[in-house]
Amino acid sequence: MDQARQITDALPPPIVVPCEGEDFDELLSREWLHSNRIGAYASSTVLGCNTRRYHGLLVAASNPPVGRFNALTSVMEQFTDEQSTYQLATNEFPDAICPRGLDHLEEFQNDVAPTFVFGLGDKKLTKRIVLAERSNTVAIQYQLHGGSGVLRLRPFAAMRDFHHLRHASRTQQITFVVTDGTVIVQDLSGAEHVLYLSTQDGEFQCDPQWWYKFAYRVELARGQDGLEDIYSPGIFTLELQDGQAVQFNASLDENISVGFETTVRSRRARLSELASAVNNGADQTTRRLAAATDSFVVLRVLPSAAPSAPSATILAGYHWFADWGRDAFIALPGLLLITGKFDLARAVFTTFAEHIADGMIPNRFDDRSSAAHYNSIDASLWFIIAADRYLQATGDVTFWRDQLAPAARAILGSYEAGTRFDIRADADGLLTGGSPETQLTWMDAKIGKDVVTPRHGKPVEVNALWCSAHAIMADRCKGIDETACQHYTEQTHLIAAAFVKAFWNPQCNCLYDCITEGEPDASIRPNQIFAVSLPHSPLTVDQQRGVLSVVTEHLLTPFGLRSLSPTDGRYRGRYEGSPESRDRAYHQGTVWAWLLGAYVEAYLKLEGDNRPAVEHARELIAAFEGHMSQAGLGQISEIFDGDGPHKPRGCIAQGWSVAEILRARCLIAKFEERLGT
Repeated sequence: MDQARQITDALPPPIVVPCEGEDFDELLSREWLHSNRIGAYASSTVLGCNTRRYHGLLVAASNPPVGRFNALTSVMEQFTDEQSTYQLATNEFPDAICPRGLDHLEEFQNDVAPTFVFGLGDKKLTKRIVLAERSNTVAIQYQLHGGSGVLRLRPFAAMRDFHHLRHASRTQQITFVVTDGTVIVQDLSGAEHVLYLSTQDGEFQCDPQWWYKFAYRVELARGQDGLEDIYSPGIFTLELQDGQAVQFNASLDENISVGFETTVRSRRARLSELASAVNNGADQTTRRLAAATDSFVVLRVLPSAAPSAPSATILAGYHWFADWGRDAFIALPGLLLITGKFDLARAVFTTFAEHIADGMIPNRFDDRSSAAHYNSIDASLWFIIAADRYLQATGDVTFWRDQLAPAARAILGSYEAGTRFDIRADADGLLTGGSPETQLTWMDAKIGKDVVTPRHGKPVEVNALWCSAHAIMADRCKGIDETACQHYTEQTHLIAAAFVKAFWNPQCNCLYDCITEGEPDASIRPNQIFAVSLPHSPLTVDQQRGVLSVVTEHLLTPFGLRSLSPTDGRYRGRYEGSPESRDRAYHQGTVWAWLLGAYVEAYLKLEGDNRPAVEHARELIAAFEGHMSQAGLGQISEIFDGDGPHKPRGCIAQGWSVAEILRARCLIAKFEERLGT
């Protein structure tokens, strides 16, 4: 078997969702995502019925990877043959499902090109969707089998920022012109973008219409505006013959021609390479996770760079997150090191290292201006952890010497001396920072001026990172810069001793969560697990086992760790309701999938020397095999309810969730190999 064949075989089969006779509400809870490496995406439910403002067939990235613009929300199809007329689209309105394409939809295939299969009497019609590589363009292909007929397409153009909704009651100036058969939709009220609609296989008939009150049930359930009015310029009519494929295109700002099959082949090869990178012998779920990593690694066009030389970054999650520093470097080992994408890893490091200011990497980049925001105490420390893992994975001492080590030294030096947000090394050597008004850790929910989980002072995971970062630098300076090695070694010992003294809670046999103005917070939260999982723990083995035991008893679920123990009076078991209700639950009991990576790593460090323990570790993450066929197909959700049945919530595809579960699976595989299982 040649190498190309082996790589193709590494890609798991598509997730197939039967739709005939299935529960309507359940099908609307299953969503697909298709992205193209610049931040643009197409996404909807398996019925093709949009349930979010973020759903659309072309959600473009006008300033990659941000500036996202919902250009084409949907296309309503009608097929007519000699016997019948079939409506293929499905839409939800406040009092009706209309039309009811779901009555003819047999199945959805979450394939390289998302595919809908319709049964139309004795005929079959397939609809496939693909985004052009690195372009704000979507192509939709229709193919009929078993006869001939006429296909009519009515495209709907929202032409709006993807966070917003459009309402016809407000002043509207959406219009269109037709040039050489191409329809150009534009909003004359000030929108800077235009949408090109075209097909080489049919004709366009002008028939402008507004359709009112498309209902987005997820938005309504979240206590937000969920009704939208959308404009359609008219209808494209295409003649279909048996076996013939026809294509409809939509592009933002420039009329792009898409080679459908060429694009699908290119995408398949890229995803197959990712799946192959984790070993052709890896199980299907591991290979599917490896393929899912492609969604999050995207280009970033920096103002200082030439358009021909964009950098790379990591999106935190779909549909609404951009690139966040903390998320990027927690996710980088799973997304890029395990999959062997070392060139992209270097590009991500460079993107953030070039924006270090006062020893801090950006917490995030602005969605519109690309300006950097620095309100994170731990993102810079995760940069150092990821940099060390990069060196371990690659042996690339040149990049470490020239790029990573100088950045790491700048971070630790600035933190020790004092930097923004009053981040500094305290007299005992521990890292402190923030105020009652700031939220600098990953538990960052804030409602107005109300910080939901105030953790200013000395957070436990921040100081575990602080200790590990110094130990890493001591190891890396050994034999190269003995003065620096001695400094980092002394600091490591100082921090480790102070850590145990400040954070160990003998009454509970675990760690305090935060020390604020000398007062310890005894809340049982998952942040303490990093004092066990990170490369250099300041704790004794018995203390590490105590932490693991308490986290297991109070926080462990099949889908991750709860953010607060259910025994705490502030615990909220369901993430639902209004934005305020959800923000108050976000870190007060909600389960986070990404934390399971650290938990599995901690467990294996302590217990992974025997086969039953390693088998148990695999059981800890088994629930994701089923989850990847629910919610975001082929992906892992951002969060889950703290209470059973732990319903998935938040983003349908979260970068660090995918990355950490993939990393955990590969770590388990290494322990299995070591034990000969």
